[in-house]
Amino acid sequence: MKRTVLFLPAIPGLLLSLTVAGSAIFLEQAELFLAGTAWIDSLVLAILTGTVLRTIWKPSVIFERGIHFSAHILLEAAVALMGAAVSVEMVLRAGPALLLGIVGTVGITIGIGIMLGHVCGLPSKMAVLIACGNAICGNSAIAAVAAAIDADSEDTATAVAFTAVLGILVVLLLPLAAHILHLTQPASGVLAGLTVYAVPQVLAAAGPMGTAAVQIGTLVKLVRVLMLGPVVAVSSLIYARRRPVCSAKPRFCLSRFLPPFILIFMGLMAARSLDLVSHALLAPMHTTSSLLTLVAMAALGLGVDLRNVLVAGPRVVTVVTLSLGALAGVACVIAEMCCQI
Repeated sequence: MKRTVLFLPAIPGLLLSLTVAGSAIFLEQAELFLAGTAWIDSLVLAILTGTVLRTIWKPSVIFERGIHFSAHILLEAAVALMGAAVSVEMVLRAGPALLLGIVGTVGITIGIGIMLGHVCGLPSKMAVLIACGNAICGNSAIAAVAAAIDADSEDTATAVAFTAVLGILVVLLLPLAAHILHLTQPASGVLAGLTVYAVPQVLAAAGPMGTAAVQIGTLVKLVRVLMLGPVVAVSSLIYARRRPVCSAKPRFCLSRFLPPFILIFMGLMAARSLDLVSHALLAPMHTTSSLLTLVAMAALGLGVDLRNVLVAGPRVVTVVTLSLGALAGVACVIAEMCCQI
């Protein structure tokens, strides 16, 4: 009974977040109907719609708890469920050389992105969000890392918005870049898998390069997504030092270093690797994770005033662009090296 009473104040904000998320789905379907493709996916549309609404209308206090619940608790639940979508088998399929190349690309890109953020004067956590978003999988990585390091909503929304725009440009320019560089189909696939943000975008980017490019690009992208777990865990460990200890007694507390949703993510990944997760549950869990992420993105948008975001615009654009350029450069080198082995 107490839990029900405590949850009641969150309902208005939760319903508002759900409404914005529903609007994003409608807008994405409108894109598909009018243009035949969705250039901006529903996750980005959710955060943009919420941001525009928040800029022209500030929700009253009654919505605050529900918006916070949606942006944090639902997001953590979504990240936890992502663990069921990955397994060790996916990593092994790539082979040792390509696996090392993917790990190296992600690590180098994150390091360069954080360094660029500091040089350009961005807040520390925003620099981490942009670096991880570019290096792994765009808005999904940003959302997961934001939950692990307790990033500010405005920083998260800004990082998602700017990386989403450049992500579309990557999909459009990648086939041209592969042609100019005279890359083979396997190398083109590796380049696509290492640079684009989402798995569906791999199909769009690698499609013009051939079937082999699509197959290799998809595999590389899936393995790259697996890097999200270790990166989120390490980020959580680093920022855990700034959190208060679990109790006054100097004892070890696992939740201080790894939040519960990360432990659930790792547990589900291990269960999937051991084939303990029923295949009938995979699709519903993926759908649930996607919907929870969508509502969380809408809530994040509702916490952002666009006028404040635009103040940081030029610096963020510079860091995102340079970081993405660094990713592309490293990816080209890795693609050539792996395809010559």
